[in-house]
Order: sequence, then structure tokens, then C-alpha cells
Amino acid sequence: MEVDVNQVYAAIDILYNAELQDRDKRHQASQWLGQLQKTVQAWKVADVLLHDKRDIKTCFFAAQTLRTKIQLFFIELPVESHTSLRDSLLDHLAHITEQTIQGIATLLCVALADFILQMSAWEDPIGDLIVKFGPGATGENLVPLMEVLIALPEELRSKQLRLGLNRRKQLEEYFKKKVPSVLELLHVVVSTQGSTKEATHLKALRCMASWFNINTEEWALITNTCLVDDMINIVRNPQASSRLHEMATDCLCSAMIMLEAERIQPLAQALFAGILQFEQPYHMAVALEDHGAITNYARVFSELGESLVDVMVEHPDEGLGSLQVLQLLLMCIGHHDWEVAEITFNFWYKLSEVLYRKNCDNVNQLFKPYVERLVEALYRHCQIEPDLEEILVEQDDFYEFRERVQELIRDVVFICGSKPCFEQMSRMLQNPDTAKCWNLTEAALFIMQSVAKNLVPEENEVVPPILEGLLSQPDTLHPQVAFTSIQLISELNEWIACHPTLLPAVLQFLTKRLHNKQLATIAAKALDAICQSCRDQMSHHFDGLMQIAGSLDSFHISNEAVVGLLKGVASIMGRLPRENIKDNMKKLCAVQVANLQRLIEEYPPIEKNTQTDPAFWLDRLAAIFRNVNPIVHNGEEHPCQEVVMEIWPTLSAVISKYSDDLRVMEHCCRCLRFAVRCVHQQSAPLLQPLVEQIVGLYAQHGHSCFVYLGSILVDEYASEQGCVEGLLAMLQAFTQPTFTLLTQPHGFRNHPDTVDDWFRLCARFLQRAPIPFLQCTVIRTILDCGLQACMLEHKDANAAVLKFFHDLLEVGMTHEERPDYDTRHQLVQAILETHGQTLVDNLITAAIFILPPYMHHDIAETFHQMMLFDRTKFCQWLETKLKNLPTQNSSGMETVNQGQLVEFHKTITRAERTKEITRALDTFSRFYT
Repeated sequence: MEVDVNQVYAAIDILYNAELQDRDKRHQASQWLGQLQKTVQAWKVADVLLHDKRDIKTCFFAAQTLRTKIQLFFIELPVESHTSLRDSLLDHLAHITEQTIQGIATLLCVALADFILQMSAWEDPIGDLIVKFGPGATGENLVPLMEVLIALPEELRSKQLRLGLNRRKQLEEYFKKKVPSVLELLHVVVSTQGSTKEATHLKALRCMASWFNINTEEWALITNTCLVDDMINIVRNPQASSRLHEMATDCLCSAMIMLEAERIQPLAQALFAGILQFEQPYHMAVALEDHGAITNYARVFSELGESLVDVMVEHPDEGLGSLQVLQLLLMCIGHHDWEVAEITFNFWYKLSEVLYRKNCDNVNQLFKPYVERLVEALYRHCQIEPDLEEILVEQDDFYEFRERVQELIRDVVFICGSKPCFEQMSRMLQNPDTAKCWNLTEAALFIMQSVAKNLVPEENEVVPPILEGLLSQPDTLHPQVAFTSIQLISELNEWIACHPTLLPAVLQFLTKRLHNKQLATIAAKALDAICQSCRDQMSHHFDGLMQIAGSLDSFHISNEAVVGLLKGVASIMGRLPRENIKDNMKKLCAVQVANLQRLIEEYPPIEKNTQTDPAFWLDRLAAIFRNVNPIVHNGEEHPCQEVVMEIWPTLSAVISKYSDDLRVMEHCCRCLRFAVRCVHQQSAPLLQPLVEQIVGLYAQHGHSCFVYLGSILVDEYASEQGCVEGLLAMLQAFTQPTFTLLTQPHGFRNHPDTVDDWFRLCARFLQRAPIPFLQCTVIRTILDCGLQACMLEHKDANAAVLKFFHDLLEVGMTHEERPDYDTRHQLVQAILETHGQTLVDNLITAAIFILPPYMHHDIAETFHQMMLFDRTKFCQWLETKLKNLPTQNSSGMETVNQGQLVEFHKTITRAERTKEITRALDTFSRFYT
């Protein structure tokens, strides 16, 4: 069907008409144009629009369309039309000038780059472009030439093109051979136009930075050009154009990254010698307060450090590994702007990783003074502005920076030692100047907090005086100092557990802070930490904790902190004598249950995370049931059983009242999950009414959390013979609405939570009652859905499906000594006879065309299980699938050859470990991506 170009013009005019008030009309135009871009006619329409050159917006739309078609829909073009498209693209590029809108020029040049990468019949595209557009050519036009050359290495790594491993390798080899030609071109451009045309100079630098992604020894030739001196001279001059300075910095950084893979000594020496001379220019940039230049120098020094870090550790006093680089990095860390210091963080992370792997105390000692200077500099950067009157808020950029500082210190502190670092900050606190300025005190405590967890609990020299000082702080202290002090006490919880004599003072200190609006939440979190680490010593203080727990809503504490504190109280309660657990459990739950009953009666509008939100109270109950964990011997009544039965009517009422609210149902099911898990099979009286309720509501609302709760019931009760029939009835009731939901268009993709929860339920049946499950009437429906869902690109849902198949295969192999083994084995064997080929087909398709590599492990585990069950059949299924795979791409080039198919088959079928299969899948999938 032909498309009227005038209709396209009209739609573009509507879409880009800023004065048009009719949003619906613009939306319709956008929809229509989007659909047009997906049609085969879009190729011709885009070409016509570009030739017409009516206005900027139509040219932009056409260029965007052409780029999208080549990138994503190149397969639509027959091979015989590739040459005419190439000629048309070259014609469009010939009309690009320095006055052409950059966005349009870039789209067209990237389109040609993508075309080059996919047209295997074009033997020497770069050479042809240089001849056509390069210096001295009849149609000399450096603008599109440079843009295409910039795009080629970048697009080579684009996964959207799906070039395949073989084509990428071919292109990489071709690009390596063209490096000398590109260097010659850039040398001519920079030496003849670099000083007069900044735009051209910038493009040359961008091109060089892009081509440094091609790792080859051919880069040694760059030392015979003006390009190395050009980069270094630009960066050496802090007063150079900011754009040139930044782009030359990008070039240097890209070159150093390349040199990590290709050790080209002459180039490395030239670059590193030049960079080591940047210290004086850096100071000049600081004097000029040129933040852009300062940032560029920090980037160069950091990249140099990362390139040299291995050499630096192995040969610290030799040649390029000179520790002078560390001096340059510490110079940047010493800059007053924390954003400049942060640029160097990656180097310090990499250094710590290399030193940790080396694991040599002597080498660590060599770097210890540098890390100590780093910590001291970070202490200065973490100092808050002294005029701050409140507590630093989490949304503040500086708050986030301080968090990253803590992460860095935790990573590098092993080099200098946690105790020396703690002592270093302790000395800061003893400085008379520090005592006068609250922000200096706070910064020292903040750094201490980073390493407090690493201190050995038996330490008795540094911590006691610090903790004593914290516990004796006056109430008039700056709130930020008080806040950080509480955080430090929280981090010292394991140390406090080994010094129980301090526990009363710590609890008193934290309890008092609960009454402070600004400190209440952090104090509650600290109490939670103390409860967790000091459970065995807290029984004497339990009554006081219960008083706090009963009045939590009178404090200004976030519900998250309340839940944490209740978790700590419940964990201590589980260690009390049995006779005390039941009464305290009732008291602890009573407040939450009373508030839920109030909400059910009054039914106020829900304000999320407030007391009108049922989830607010349900989460508290869940935390209590999850953490109480008393020791119960066989035959004994669980001390919490009565409490669970008493709160069940309230939870059932919540389910009925808020059944249309998915979020509330999720929190309620979570609460019930932990209540059931708490008392296990002693929750039996609520099994039937609970199943009846969730089955009915699932059919009505489709909330997958009901299915998940069903899986918990199966896990607890399916091992009881008398419960299996009722649980299978529950499964059958869940299956029909689930099947209806998932078989809708895009049903699996739109409802991954349902897929996840349903197959978790099925996996629980396989683990607890395999034979009744495999003989049930809905097993065929479950298997059919599973075969489709195993290709779903959703990590959790896909993992649940493959876990189901893994467990299915395991059921047919394990526990051969049991009398039901033959029945289990025959049932699984019959399923594989019917569905084995489809399962292998779908999993190979998913691994190659759908799923990212990090999801291949679950497929590998499934394949491994299939081979353990029946290796011969699996080999046949895999061979059949591989014979049906496409072996050519859209341009007719071979995607995978017969030898590679055979090698993949051999690697998989001979594998003895899952890791071998995962690696094989990762490698093989790259032939198609």
C-alpha cells in the first residue's frame, strides 16, 4: 500500500506544532507516524522526505526513521536493494555541511555506520568513504566523514544491531587494519585545519577517542604523527577552549584504557610522561578557578592511576609504576571541592581490589601512608557547613557523597587497619580546634562510624573512651552531632555485646533520644541493632523494651524504624521462659490488632504509610511473627499458637474489607505467611477457612499474592496426607483464572508476578506431594504454560519457572530407596517424552534471542538436570533444535557455521557441571547478538 507523502507532511506539521492546543490531535499524529515507521513503506517515505528537504522537522523525522529502520528492521530489505540504499545514503551525506542541524547530520551518519556494519558485501567502506569525502577528494566533505568514523566503533558494540559474534570479529579485524588509514586522515586534518577550525579539530579528537576502542598494536604508529603532542598540548593548557580541553581529555583517557589491553611501550611512555607534567597546569587551573579544567585533570590522573595500578603494586619503584601518580591523585583529593575528590574514587577502589587479591602485608605497608592521607582528606570533605542548623537530609547531594565516602573507606581500610583509622579520628577529636567546631567533631565521628563494625569486640583501648564521651553528651548538642553519635553507637553494637556492663547506660541513652523528634527514628534503629546483637543479655531489660514498644506511636518514629524495633523486641521475647512468651506476645500484637479493627469499622480513606493504612499495622504484626522464634519441642503447644488463632478473624476481615486493594492484600498475605510459619502445623484450624477465602477472592480480583500464600500452605501442610486433597482442590481453583489471565495477548509479559507465584506454588507441590500433583487434572495446563513462560524475560518469573522444571526432573531421579520411586520416575519420563523437545527448543531460543546472559545459569541448571535424567534423549533434542537454527543473517552473511554448531553441541552434552553449560550458552548466544 502506497503512503501519501502529503499526509505524512500534515502529520509531522501537527505533531511539531507547539501552538496547537488539541493534545488528542497531536497524540493521534504521533501514533500514526509511529505506526508508519514500522511499515516497509517507511524506507521510501524517509528517502523522499530527505530529498525534498522541505524543512527541519521533516528532515529530522526522515533521518530518525531511516536510522531506526536500518538499526532494527534491516531484515526487511532484500539483499539486492542494499547497493541502491548505500548510494542513496551517500547522496544524502554529500549534502551535509557545517550548517546542517547537528541532530539530523548525526542521525544520517549513524544510519550509514549501522548500514556499513550490516552490509557484509561492502568490502572496504572506510577506504571508499575517505576516497569520496577525505582531504583532496573531488567531493571533499569532512563533516559527514568524521561523523561516520566516530559512529563506527561505537555502533560496533551496539546489541540492538544483533550483528553476531562472527560478523563482529570480522569487523574488528577490518577496523584494526584501517587504524593506519584513520591515523593518517586525522594527522592531515589536525595539522592542516586544527589551528584554524575548532569544530573540525573537535571532530578529529572525538574520532580518535572513539577509535581508541579498537585494540591493536597498530596504535604504535600514532607516535609518528602530530596527534599525541596535540592531545597533550591542549590538556597542558588550562586556558584552552573548554570544549577542546574536555575532548582532548576524553582522548587521553580512552588511550589509557586501550593501553591496558595493548601494552604499546612507546605510546605509553609518551602519554604517561606528558601527563606527569600536568601538575603545574593543574595548580594554574585551581588559581583560575576553572572547574572544568580541574575536573579534566582529575579524570586524567585517575585514569592514569587505574591504568598503572597493577604495575604500581607489583613494581612500585620502577619506571611507569612510579608512586608519583599517587601524589597527583592525593593532590586532587586535597582540592576543596568534594566533586573533584570523588572523581578519583574509582582508582582507590581498584587499588584496594588489587591489594586485597595480592594479600601481602609488606605491600600494604607501602601504601598505608597514602591511604591514611586519603582518609584524612575525606574527613575534611565530609565536614558539613557550620551554619547548618538541622540534620542533613537524605535528598541532599552532599548526603549521598558522604555515603559514597563511607563505602570507599570500608573498601580501603584494610590497607591501613580499622583500629589505626579509628585512632586517627580519635586524635582529631582530641584536637582543641575540633572541640570548638561541631562540624569537625561530627565529621570525625562519621568516619569512625565507617569502620566501627570492623573493630574486634575485645578491643579495650580506643573504643571505651569514645563511647564514654558519647554517652555523656549534653542535651544541648548540635542535632547532627547527636544523630551521628547514635549511628556510631548502632555500628558498635557487636562491641557492646561483648561489654554488657555498658548495656544499661546505652539503653538509657537511646531511650532518652526517642523523645527527641529529630533523633527518634535513628534512636529506634539503634535500639533494634542493640537488640539483635545483645539478645542473650537483654532479658533483664525486656520489661522496659515492652513499655517502649507499647508507646511507640507517641514518638516521632518512622514506621520502618518501628518495624525494626519490634523485630528486635520479638527476637528477645523468643528467648524468654515459655510461660512469659504468650502473655507478652498478646500484649505486643494487641496494639496492632486494635488499630486494624478500628480501620475495619471506620474504613477511612487510605493515606499510604500513615495510621489509616492497614499495611502500616500489618507490617508490624509480620515483623513480630517473623522474629519471635521460640524453641518448641515435639508434642508441645507453640506459645504463639493461641495468639495466631485470636488474630485470624481480624486478618480475615482485613482481606474481605480491602480485597480490591492489591497493595494491602500483599501486606496481609505477607503477615499471614509469617503467622503460619511461626506456629507451623499448629495453625491447622485456620487452613480451611483461609483457603476458601483466598480462592474465592483470587477468582474475583486475580491478586497473585493469594497464590503465593497458597504455596506457603502447601509447604507447611502437603506432607500431611489428609491435607493433600484439599490443597490440590485449591490448586485446581487457582489454575483456571491463572490460565485465562496468562493466555491473553502478552499475558505472560504483563503478569510476571502471577507467573512467579503460580510456579512457586507448583514447585512446592513437587517438593511435598509429587505423585498426587503429577497425576492431577491440571498438570497438562501447568506444563503448557511453563513451556511458554520459560522464555519470559523477567528474572524472578523466569527463575521460578525453571526451578519448577528443575524440581520436576529431580522428582524423577532422587530417593531411589523409597517405594514410590518407580511411579515418580515413570510420571516424569512420560512428561519428558511428550514435552522434552519443546522444552529444549524454547530454552535454546530464549538463551539466544530473548534472555540476557546473566539469566543463562538457570537454563544451564535445567539442561544439566535433563542430562542427568536421560542424556541420550537430551542429545537428540538438542541436535534437532540446532539443525533448525538460522545460520545466516539478514545480509546473507553466515551467522554460525557447522563447526561452531557441532562444538556447541559437544560442549553442552559432555558437560559435567552447570558452570560449563552456562559458559557455552553465553558464548553461543553471542553468534546471534
